[in-house]
Formats: sequence, structure tokens, C-alpha cells
Amino acid sequence: MPDVRRASSPPRGRDRVLDRFLADSTPVVAGGRAILLQIADPVVAAGVHRHSDFARRPQQRLAHTLMYVYAVMLGSPSDAAIATSFVHRAHAPVTGADDADRQLWVAATLYDSALRAHEAFGDPVPPELAQRVLAAYEPLGVALRVPAGRWPDSVAAFEEYWAGRLAGLHVTDDARAVVRDLLHPRFAPFWVRAAMPLVRIVTVGMLPDAVREQYGFAWGPRERRRYARVTAGLRRVRALVPGPLLRLPGPLLLRQMRRIAKQYLSH
Repeated sequence: MPDVRRASSPPRGRDRVLDRFLADSTPVVAGGRAILLQIADPVVAAGVHRHSDFARRPQQRLAHTLMYVYAVMLGSPSDAAIATSFVHRAHAPVTGADDADRQLWVAATLYDSALRAHEAFGDPVPPELAQRVLAAYEPLGVALRVPAGRWPDSVAAFEEYWAGRLAGLHVTDDARAVVRDLLHPRFAPFWVRAAMPLVRIVTVGMLPDAVREQYGFAWGPRERRRYARVTAGLRRVRALVPGPLLRLPGPLLLRQMRRIAKQYLSH
């Protein structure tokens, strides 16, 4: 059994409040929302649909994304380099994967979804902390080859970028095909399939209205009540979970990533 306190303790000399926020696993609940927003960009959707394997390994795809986020924002320089090399290798055969606009959008969905998750299932993020979190998320884009200076330098600038980007999204058949595999995984382990009704409610409920409508998800009074009940229940559960346990997934995923890297180098 890992030492929870040691594994989840932020390094000395850093912003402890920010580190604890970044290490908190609450945003994992918004992972589906981030993916659906990413593939609402037609170029991203086409690349994911043609080269991804959501249908067979949705939980592994999520784990790899989380490894990258934790490695870049909380890991050592070596961790960040390993995670970034994995991402670039996976993107190599994908048309448009290195497009700076698309990678900026991917990083932006992760930041916005993290804030929305804390608002929905934890505590609203104060403006001053939101600004520090925004700065902490910049390396996610830079590591994906977004030029330095493209990341918004203030929450107001991010919100302006976000509103403009949302207005230009267009959900395609490629995106809908990925969503079918993501939200209705036929080949996933039983425990993943058992959790999917809850995941679907949370994912659809967290989407911006215009994007939800483009996907064609039903969203009437019954769906809104169900989402409100699930949100309230998850908020109560999260309040009972000790902080160190909320921060444990990051260190565990980093250890797994290091093991994968050692196995890869040994071959």
C-alpha cells in the first residue's frame, strides 16, 4: 500500500495551494467533457476517429491523458520529457496533430474542464487561484508544440478565446462516431461499462448548451433533474474523501508511466 501522504505531498519551495489544486483528481470526472469539446473541432475529430482506439480501451486512453497532464504540471523535467515523447510518438501518423491551433484548443479544454469540475463537484475556484492555474496549464500546450506566447495570459483573455472558439465549433460524423465508442464502450471491462450511465449523465450535463445541441443529446427537464441529483451526490462523496486520497492518482500514474518507459527502453 503506497504512503498516501508522501505520494501526494507537493515539492517544497513551490506554491503549495496551487500544487494541491493541480494534484486533486476531481477534474478526472470532467474527462469526457474535455474529449467531447476537443473533437467538436472537425480536424481533431477526424484524427481521433481514424487513429484512436476508444472502442476497445477507453480507460487506457484516459489514463494516458492523465499521465501526460500530471507529468507536465507536477512531475520532474524527466517525467515531462517522457510524457511529451509518448504524445509526439502517438501523434506522428495523425494528420493535423501538430497544428498549433488544435493543440492550443486541446490544452484549453483541459484547463476549462478542470475549473468546471471543481465548481460542480467541489468548491468554486477563486479568481486569483484561477489565474495561477491558468499559468500552470500553459506548459501543456507548449509541450504539444504550441508557440510560446499563444497561451492566454489572463483569465479574461482565456474567456475571450474560449467564447470565440466555442462559437466556431462544428460537430461532425467523425465526432459522433468517437462519442459512440467513448460513451457506449462495447469491449471495455465490466467495471467500466457499469460506470457508464453515471459517466454519460455527467459528461453530457457539463457540456456547453450549444455543443450539447450539436451532438444531439437529449436535455429536457428529466435529464436536468438527473444531472442535478448526480452532481449533488458526487459533491457529498467528494466531501468525505480525505485530501491525500484525492491527490493519490497522480503519483500512482507517474509511477506507472516510469515503469512503461523503462520497459520500452529495455527492448
